[in-house]
Amino acid sequence: MFKLKEHGTNPKTEILAGLTTFLTMVYIVIVNPIILSDAGVPFDQVFLATIISAVAGTLWMALFANYPIAIAPGMGLNAYFTYSVVGAHDDISYIVAFSAVFVAGVVFILLSLTPLRKKLIEAIPQNLKHGITAGIGLFIAFIGLRLTGLIQAHPTNLVQLGDLHSHSALLALTGLAVTLILMVLNVHGALFIGMIVTGLVAYFTGDLSFKEGFVAIPHLPEGLMVANPVTAFADVFQYGLYAVVFSFLLVTIFDTTGTMIGVAQQAGLMKGNTLPRARQALLADSIATTIGAMFGTSPTSAYIESSAGVSAGGRTGLTTLTVSILFIASAFFGPLVSAVSGISAITAPALIIVGSLMMGSIAQIKWDELDEAFPAFLIILSMPLTSSIATGIALGFISYPLLKVVKGKWRQVHPLVYIFAVLFFYQLAFLPH
Repeated sequence: MFKLKEHGTNPKTEILAGLTTFLTMVYIVIVNPIILSDAGVPFDQVFLATIISAVAGTLWMALFANYPIAIAPGMGLNAYFTYSVVGAHDDISYIVAFSAVFVAGVVFILLSLTPLRKKLIEAIPQNLKHGITAGIGLFIAFIGLRLTGLIQAHPTNLVQLGDLHSHSALLALTGLAVTLILMVLNVHGALFIGMIVTGLVAYFTGDLSFKEGFVAIPHLPEGLMVANPVTAFADVFQYGLYAVVFSFLLVTIFDTTGTMIGVAQQAGLMKGNTLPRARQALLADSIATTIGAMFGTSPTSAYIESSAGVSAGGRTGLTTLTVSILFIASAFFGPLVSAVSGISAITAPALIIVGSLMMGSIAQIKWDELDEAFPAFLIILSMPLTSSIATGIALGFISYPLLKVVKGKWRQVHPLVYIFAVLFFYQLAFLPH
């Protein structure tokens, strides 16, 4: 079913890769409820809704697209939901906002069923794709360094070296050293083994504890947030949430598309300029967004942390099937998941190392052609500095056709790139982001 031999892999490798991906992204089942609780949504509601949406999207990706790319509620989109949609409008409750997410998901499904998104992937210039891959790598490495305190905020220079004597920094450096040694020695599953070793060190040093126990029964305190599709569309019309729906769509489309391209290129799954089974892969995200809105979570996205599983050898849907099963299991182990995901130093070394591997795409960029190189550079630079994959992609899409027009090469640019350059310009200039 998963064509393991064809992809040069085996069940053990795929399962280890799934465990690695899960451990690097499971933080979302804690972080997402914390963010959405600021909008008034009950923690337990979002906790289970996050898992339901992740299982729906990731399972679809495993069974129908056969890709090692996991789906879950997107960081950034949850903050936009909480602070820009609900928080900025006194008359919009979180239930109404979930209606907007649901409508965006439905439109997303319809778009995914058309050739538009597949054509978009094929239309993206190669140098932008390489820039997206490298930019994501730099971004997730930056996240890993920041979460552990290895770098921290500076009042004038924005960032500086953190306190290397802190427990978090020391634990992260230990995990990074162990994992790098294992990788240099070509130990299979090095990323996952590194996490296990770091977790054990954290437990014996007292940084990791299980005060709340291990098991709890999951529940949805408010039931379904969107039970009637007609009501959801009516809410969007009544409150005039067209710009909100458009923003959800635009960010989700390019966040997911960019991440899929980056991870697929890293895994060697791209066929030239084409992502095979693109429709099935893109449907995974749109279906997860729609289902997630019904239960109570913000839009989903393909997860950049999937690259950790790819680095561990994941190449097929068996990796994401493993992720789905672990997410289902995590629903019953809320306290345990909370404890482990609360120690960022356990997963941060994987993010840093994977980031360095993905930066290898820089070598593929045509640096001697400024009209090709600068848009890619802009993507790489802006993703970590704006903390947004979508913003990096937007700046690349805007600058690329402009430079081609100036150089008289406008015919080399696919018409879709021009269309989305205009949409991205509108989104950055006039819509909240």
